[in-house]
Amino acid sequence: MPSPSDPPVSGAFAAATAGRARDDACPGALRLHTADDGALARIRIPGGLLTVRQAEAVAVAADRLGDGRIDLTSRGNLQLRGLRDPGAGTELAALLGRAGLLPSWAHERARNVVASPLAGLDGRSHGDLRGWIRELDALLCASAAAAGLSGRFLFALDDGRGDTAALGGDVALIARPDAAAAELRLAGRPVAQVPAGDAPRWAVRAAEGFLTLAAERGARAWRIADVDPAGTETAARLRAAGAPPAASGPAADDTVPDTAGGPPLPGLVRHPDGTTCALSAGVRLGRLTTRAWRLLARVAGSGAGELRVTPWRGVVLPGLPPSTAQEATEGLTAAGFLTGEDSPWRGVTACAGRPGCAKSLADVRTDARAALREAAPEPGHRLLPVHFSGCERRCGHPDGSWVDVVAGADGRYRVAVAGAVRGVTAATAATAATATDLPAALDTARRTSTPPPSRTT
Repeated sequence: MPSPSDPPVSGAFAAATAGRARDDACPGALRLHTADDGALARIRIPGGLLTVRQAEAVAVAADRLGDGRIDLTSRGNLQLRGLRDPGAGTELAALLGRAGLLPSWAHERARNVVASPLAGLDGRSHGDLRGWIRELDALLCASAAAAGLSGRFLFALDDGRGDTAALGGDVALIARPDAAAAELRLAGRPVAQVPAGDAPRWAVRAAEGFLTLAAERGARAWRIADVDPAGTETAARLRAAGAPPAASGPAADDTVPDTAGGPPLPGLVRHPDGTTCALSAGVRLGRLTTRAWRLLARVAGSGAGELRVTPWRGVVLPGLPPSTAQEATEGLTAAGFLTGEDSPWRGVTACAGRPGCAKSLADVRTDARAALREAAPEPGHRLLPVHFSGCERRCGHPDGSWVDVVAGADGRYRVAVAGAVRGVTAATAATAATATDLPAALDTARRTSTPPPSRTT
């Protein structure tokens, strides 16, 4: 492991950040963010993959250094809050390092990788992405230039179902049906079709090309779209380096989706072999106690010994015998996890709110719990996601379409549909709602339009 004195960013990034008003302030496991409830640490989990041992290390860190809770982020990473000891950062680094969760101090904020959580589990994917995840992470950590990527830069690995490809990745790899090739996308646009075995290498080269382009322009850039909105100049550099062009025509359109496949629904997912299954569990508001987290780890230990943290604030536990999975489902349901499709909590997220954030105008999590307690969705009816925000920054809001619930200085919430609904940009007139009116306003907004079916079993 590099020493603590290693520079947090490379010279290439220092040159590339000359045009923005400020540096990227995304927190990490080494660079903590100061909040009203103490310091916040964000632990990158490439592809959301964790072993049981690593999950326990995170729980130990949350108990020993933080407030005893763990947050799941919209990029499949983990956060610890309430770190108050001045030496917490050093101890956290040591804990994570021993668990293999901090392979490079210089790259710890650059390791933002989301991956299809059901890849290789339900018979609908074009391959198991774990090899890509591990190779991409190793190549990132081996690239001196990649240490200059901002904490906002995102790699998306998609198994062909179109779920993570829709999450706004700067660089995306999408597996193709023949398993011999992968589509490479930059800023959401197909730019090359590369051999599957070399796909992670081309993804890193694309990121390095972006940094070089930004440096040449003297631009302070966090994402590819900052300097190359269509990804065309970065793509041209890749083709000059030998990357073949993207596939075109009806076959490409049919096999590489451009729309979201959606997150895995809560519940059991039968593996193709018929002898085991996975359990998909959602976490209310993306926050859980270490006791609940350890329950997930124990269930994972009864299966493949693996946890897959999803970008939709859930966890997939693969390789469970059916009898164990059914018992585990009942246990997780009793513990407050989402294990069924029709819970009103599915797709509901919130920022930290008061008292953790000084900018928040409300205790959004408490208000969300009160509003959702009264909701009772119709069986099988799919509702739009909801995000509660304590201020106009809307930290942690989802991609796509969602019900935007924003606290106002007057004590009321503004409720509106935001984002893209069925491919059309939507922005309904905002409804002002008090805490009493909020359940009804939410119900109306969530039924404005419904997302496409997302069952992946």
